[in-house]
Amino acid sequence: MSAHAHVAQAAATTHARAPVSLLLMAASGFAGLGYQIVWTQQSALALGHESAAVLAVVAAFFGGLSAGALTLGPRIERSRDPRRWYVGCELLIAVWSLVLIALMAPFSAWLLRMTGVSPMPGWQWGIAFSGTFLALLPATAAMGATLPAMERMTAQLRDAGRSIALLYASNTLGAVIGVLAAAFWLVPLFGLARTAAFCVVLNLLCALMSCIAFPRDAALPAAPAAQAPSRRIVLLRLAATGLLGIGYEVLVVRVLAQVAEDTVYTFAMLLAVYLVSSAAGAALYQRSRTRGYAAGQGAQWRGEAVGERLLCALALACLIGTATLWGAQDVRQWVLEVAGASMAVAIGAEALPALLAFALPALLMGALFSHLCARASECGISFGRAIGVNTLGAAMAPLLLGVLALPAAGPKLALLSISFGYLLLVARHAWRRPAFALPAAGAATLAIWAPALAFIDVPDGGRIISYQDGVMASVSVVEDGDGIARLHINNRQQEGSSATLRVDGRQGLLPVLLHPAPQRALFLGLGTGITAATAALDPNLRVDAVELLPEVIAASGHFLSEFEGGIPNPRLQRLAADARRYVRASTHRYEVIVSDNFHPARSGSGSLYTVEHFSAVRQRLSDDGVFCQWLPLHQLDLETLRSIVKSFLAAYPGGFAMLASNSLETPVLGLIGRGDDGRFDVAALRARALDASFEQRLAEVGIEDEFALWGSFVSGPQALQRFAANAPANTDDHPVVAYLAPRATYVPDSSPRERLMELLGELALQPAELVEPPQESGWSSRLAAYWVARDLFIEAGRDVMPASDVRTMLAQVREPLLAVLRTSPDFRPAYDPLLRMAAALSAIDEAAARALLAQLADIQPARPEASRVLDEIGAASSHTER
Repeated sequence: MSAHAHVAQAAATTHARAPVSLLLMAASGFAGLGYQIVWTQQSALALGHESAAVLAVVAAFFGGLSAGALTLGPRIERSRDPRRWYVGCELLIAVWSLVLIALMAPFSAWLLRMTGVSPMPGWQWGIAFSGTFLALLPATAAMGATLPAMERMTAQLRDAGRSIALLYASNTLGAVIGVLAAAFWLVPLFGLARTAAFCVVLNLLCALMSCIAFPRDAALPAAPAAQAPSRRIVLLRLAATGLLGIGYEVLVVRVLAQVAEDTVYTFAMLLAVYLVSSAAGAALYQRSRTRGYAAGQGAQWRGEAVGERLLCALALACLIGTATLWGAQDVRQWVLEVAGASMAVAIGAEALPALLAFALPALLMGALFSHLCARASECGISFGRAIGVNTLGAAMAPLLLGVLALPAAGPKLALLSISFGYLLLVARHAWRRPAFALPAAGAATLAIWAPALAFIDVPDGGRIISYQDGVMASVSVVEDGDGIARLHINNRQQEGSSATLRVDGRQGLLPVLLHPAPQRALFLGLGTGITAATAALDPNLRVDAVELLPEVIAASGHFLSEFEGGIPNPRLQRLAADARRYVRASTHRYEVIVSDNFHPARSGSGSLYTVEHFSAVRQRLSDDGVFCQWLPLHQLDLETLRSIVKSFLAAYPGGFAMLASNSLETPVLGLIGRGDDGRFDVAALRARALDASFEQRLAEVGIEDEFALWGSFVSGPQALQRFAANAPANTDDHPVVAYLAPRATYVPDSSPRERLMELLGELALQPAELVEPPQESGWSSRLAAYWVARDLFIEAGRDVMPASDVRTMLAQVREPLLAVLRTSPDFRPAYDPLLRMAAALSAIDEAAARALLAQLADIQPARPEASRVLDEIGAASSHTER
């Protein structure tokens, strides 16, 4: 056969295999992103959600890809049977992924013990990176070698110009499908382990299909080596563009977290937009390159001009993408207003700002990467080495730009440095050209004149008290015109305010009062710090408060300084740590553990509502300890609540439920578990000695007597079991809450008050289930009547419209509240408002005020407040007559 016939046969074979190779690359990309999502979530569950741990895991994944491409790529390039390498890599990924399904949990537990309770950031980063890197290395190294192996299997003759662009585009498009399938289908339906098993099947199918479709081929001739300077420039650009490309993604996602809802769907959509744009860029580059070679312009594509133009265009694209971020919030709001309310629209409204920021830059990133890989091949650099160097740069991006640059310089300057970085890669002879000068001037202009890239909603007459950009979130304290300060994470998630001291204090004190002699308490989550600080007012109690974000700890100082009168309470210790990791790593035992009402839809929060976490908390409880998990009923639907209750009961089968307050707009439900699964002893709790100042604080938050404590309970174990009977449990492997809860955030199907009323209708409780009653006659019947009165009180408030005029307000609530008091004269939440309204009414209608006070006195003759107010009215009337 002639040489021309050999060439024709090789080309024909290559074209025949092209569809199969693209399909294999897509399947491989699907599996790779599926593994990344699974392994990242599993690692975060054990190592914590601190920035050091999260970013170290990301870096370890990229580091493994780089190691595989760098070490195996050159061997694959020289191999006479690249198919063997591809099949071996796919099989190794599948086998090692099965190993990880079995061993990830015990290995992560060992890493947790190595990390310790309060590690330094450097030590935590080192353990998380090295441990994850080594654990994933066999699989990630094989992943890094699959693309070079497939390119080697399908390479055309060198004089037609070898390029990895189409394979890269197909692999990236498969990754897009993988991330969407994992977020919207696989993980919610099957869980993490089964999702990994599904990806294992894909790897095995890829290995089998490659054996069928690709018989053993002879090696292609080696490309002529280029001069050393060209090789160094190409490798430098590959490493730098990997760093800058992933850095841009990290920074944009971090900024958009201030606009989006920060759910698992948010991250999936942002990543999908980035990846699909990269895939489109690589495909367009391959199409243009193929046309260029067909037109006899191969020499132009081998030169430097294309790379120079792409670098300048990419610098300008990143500048434009950064500029769109200032309008991201308006774009999202516009979509929601125009398209209406639905979950698809809400997710699309998050995707559109990402599309504006990512589409053009990622498109050019995909084209530039493909071009640099082609240039590397022309310089005699294997595709494996080219991909490995690029991925090595990407592995450094989270640390250099996410951890160091963003907090130090702020999002604006960090993002503008990306554009400057691309321009620095342009050859000096091109610096005077307009293509270079335009993005350089634009970046300098934005750096000087543009406002900070921060989203802070300041009400009319308000002011910003503090703002701090952290690695994982931005934290602000904003005061409105009435002097009420609010703490926000990423401008969306409110962590408390100075106007909620009463409810925040109750959330700290109610659980503490359920133990007869607490000495040490653990609070998971800090917020404004008022909840933990209120509990720490007990002179016999030491409180440890664990908070994930150091910026929240700093911001809480504003609220605590006023609450504590400028004198810090030495019994309150604030610790920066991930709550899950702290509970597992700590060796302390606590009489009381209180977990904050974490927003269940926020990324990472769902892991604080799993069976495994609740069980780990139980290990930290003393034998008679009390655990309280507060739940924001205004931020979750009942279906999600059922799963959380099901998970809680798996660890605390004798659990109870209570309300933090009687609020209709922001109802907070508490799940109460005991270390011994027993009932509460009223007599033992009565014997607890309280000093006068602490009793005064109890009264200030509405806990005036023991009925206010026991009357907060709404359900016992039997009713909770019925409530959650058919719900799936939320586990580390099957995180159903993270995927259910966003629905109530994006498109709530009911109002908080409607959910509260429906919940109360399904729950029930008998005094004998909850407590060992005291000896006095009638105590249990009084408690049961208190519960009935509470439900009537909440139902009566459902239709009340707030009014500034006391007569208008009294006309709405007088008879319903009197009916509540007739049911239970002990129910102070109905008695006290009527008393205050009577006092206010006396200034304009003394007769009506006296009549109301007389009714109150008749209902509760043992309570002196009504008589005292009557006396005050009489004294004021006598003084006026004189």
